[in-house]
Amino acid sequence: MTQTITFPLEGEFIALNDLLKLAGICDSGGAGKALVAAGEVSVDGSAESRKTAKIRAGQVVGVAGVRIKVVAA
Repeated sequence: MTQTITFPLEGEFIALNDLLKLAGICDSGGAGKALVAAGEVSVDGSAESRKTAKIRAGQVVGVAGVRIKVVAA
């Protein structure tokens, strides 16, 4: 079963590694970068390898059975 987290975005975008940290997926931005580097993260259904990819409202990030829906705050 997939857990879905809704993340309210303040501003235009958030770096992928920071999103993973703030959504509670990992403890630090560095741990978020490691998840991305290991190929464990997808954005809108496609694998994402850029650790600091700009994630905007309307996008969905997937990692370890969790979906993070990014919405405008």
